[in-house]
Amino acid sequence: NLTRSSGVAERYPAWSPDGRFVAYWSDRSGEYELTIRDMENPGAEKTLTAYGPGFRYQPFWSPDGKKLAFIDKAMEIFIYDRDKNTTVKVDEGQYFYQGALHNFSVSWSPDSRWLAYARDLDTRQSAVFLYEVGANKAHQVTSGYYNDAAPVFDPDGKYLYFETNRTFRPIYGDVDNTFIYANTTVIAAVPLNEDVASPLAPKNDATAVKKDEPKKDDQTAEKDAKKADKETDKGDAKDKEKAKDVKISLENFEERLVVLPPAAGNYGTLAAVSGKVLFHRLPNTGAAHRNRAVVFYELEGREEKTVIDDSDVLIVSADGKKLLVGKAGRYAVVDIAPGQKMEKTLPTDRLEMIVDPRAEWKQIFRDVWRLERDFFYDPNMHGADWKALGERYGKLIDQCLTRWDVNFVIGELIAELSASHTYRGGGDTEEAPTRNVGYLGIDWVKGDGAYQIGKIIAGASWDAEVRSPLDRPELKVKAGDYILAVDGAPLDTRKDPWAAFEGLAGQTVELTINGKPTLEGARKIIVQALGSETRLRNLAWIESNRKRVEEASRGKIGYIYVPSTGIDGQTELIRQFAAQYRKSGLIIDERFNDGGQIPDRFIEILDRKPLAFWAVRDGTNWQWPPFANFGPKVMLINGWSGSGGDAFPDYFRKAKLGPLVGTRTWGGLIGVSGAPALIDGGGVTVPTFRMYDADGKWFKEGHGVDPDIEVIDDPAQLAKGVDPQLERAIVEVMKALDKSPSPLTKQPPYEKR
Repeated sequence: NLTRSSGVAERYPAWSPDGRFVAYWSDRSGEYELTIRDMENPGAEKTLTAYGPGFRYQPFWSPDGKKLAFIDKAMEIFIYDRDKNTTVKVDEGQYFYQGALHNFSVSWSPDSRWLAYARDLDTRQSAVFLYEVGANKAHQVTSGYYNDAAPVFDPDGKYLYFETNRTFRPIYGDVDNTFIYANTTVIAAVPLNEDVASPLAPKNDATAVKKDEPKKDDQTAEKDAKKADKETDKGDAKDKEKAKDVKISLENFEERLVVLPPAAGNYGTLAAVSGKVLFHRLPNTGAAHRNRAVVFYELEGREEKTVIDDSDVLIVSADGKKLLVGKAGRYAVVDIAPGQKMEKTLPTDRLEMIVDPRAEWKQIFRDVWRLERDFFYDPNMHGADWKALGERYGKLIDQCLTRWDVNFVIGELIAELSASHTYRGGGDTEEAPTRNVGYLGIDWVKGDGAYQIGKIIAGASWDAEVRSPLDRPELKVKAGDYILAVDGAPLDTRKDPWAAFEGLAGQTVELTINGKPTLEGARKIIVQALGSETRLRNLAWIESNRKRVEEASRGKIGYIYVPSTGIDGQTELIRQFAAQYRKSGLIIDERFNDGGQIPDRFIEILDRKPLAFWAVRDGTNWQWPPFANFGPKVMLINGWSGSGGDAFPDYFRKAKLGPLVGTRTWGGLIGVSGAPALIDGGGVTVPTFRMYDADGKWFKEGHGVDPDIEVIDDPAQLAKGVDPQLERAIVEVMKALDKSPSPLTKQPPYEKR
């Protein structure tokens, strides 16, 4: 451990190519500094430049070890010159946020005179740029017509490789007629000047016949061989000298591009060594396997070979001869050759560090304070005196006794921003071991001194996702039966019934069942306990609401529950919409929606208008678009709907899809796009973007979306199984349906010629 173990944030170490220096970002002076440590003199380190505010990411050394390139949180790209102790701005992006910034990379030409990188354009497409260090000028060398990314120089100075999305093969949905374009990425190669042949140029595969040469005596042959070796060494030296002076022709750069043979798909890290381009082949979208193979394409043999079948890491050594690979916390150095295995791993389990918790807590607090300062969407911090607040709350860190206390102080600090999505958690906290409880998916009741099955929870008959372990016909278990023992131990009615299932989540359990509260005549059954009943009960609730709407509307109206605007909510919307889109109208229930992604696609699905109808000879005429509902709609909202659950009803109203029924939503649309992690694995969210309307007004943060028709929850009615908000939604959608009884257009009479 060459630096302090705690108390000072030190991030993104990078070795110089000769292995002598290591560069990293430090906050020792209270701001971000680029520190370079001379490893030949481990006791010495030099802070070259204090950069002030603004988080910075991984620095990249030039091959000559004199310059470092890096990007900061403001998306500005810089080059630091170690000899001159100066920093020059190269360029800046427009749409880079935490993920893109953290994964941002550059590539230096072998002569250290050019820097290759990709950045986004106004179109949000990405283009490749080359920065000419001597001229202090950036050149856009690809048009941005396609999305181009991750450029890397060939170390021989012949080519520039990069990833580009140029293969368009649609994947059509099984549920509707929409399509996506996934797995579009290929690897492109561009000769750096007109004198370099294309890597795919035709080859002359004819073999020349050599004439027999006269034999020489052994001594003459040995002298000739030594002379030839010397000439070869001189030639190699000249070739290396030439490789250092890279000639790049900017004119017609993209016109020289060729797409290399590796199949289109999803690619990760791109790298290059002499004669080979390496890449991380990630699983294709929709693929069953999850392997992440490290592969190279060999230019001379024009073939693709797999180095290792599965690795999460691909890092090439500075000399281009070895690879660092890794999986599940294990790492190995392997040859750049086919068929490598992680047989000899690095002994990382022997790495140790002594931590001073109090010093580390101060570092964590300072990191949080600075991350909020640097990443928060409003540079004015909503008017808060952020410096004073940092000093005030920072003093409380000295009073903290546990990491839990630190999280509490952090929570109080970021609460001063008066913004949604300000969360903190995790870290090196002490927690007691837990034993998860097993569940049977039933309502328990106590009767006659024993525990009884009040109800077996069931969703719809078609919901096979999760079912009660007792909901199996062959078990012959029903409501009213008694559960007398678990794994032979009698159920103690002085305790909650769940106490008997401690530690049995997901486990096979033996239950003693009887129709009466005695062991006489009891029988034993074997079931597998659930780890949670949440999804089962949620499905049962959805189905009970759907049945109520079906009954009250005489089968005319569909009911769709959307629990979030994340993937689970998206899935629920499509799953339930697909089964009910032919209904005359819909109730969309987004109560308790806990957000996720921005739900514009959700609205697009619900807002499809009739474009045409198609008459057919047999069967039913078609509507177009086919996967759409043209009838009236109502949305249910409440105070637990937030974030994306705020945006969903807001967009629903803007699209004029129907009235909002219920109570005002949560009111949190200052969103997050990620933030760097804390040193001990904890995390803090930083709100980085806020929604405002097309008329230039902010969304009402902390207020939310007001309903068109307010209906307050009545717990007394809910306890009786009556949902006042749902009942009002049924009334409203039926009222709208009466005004417009048929959204489908009647077919006109057949024409005569």
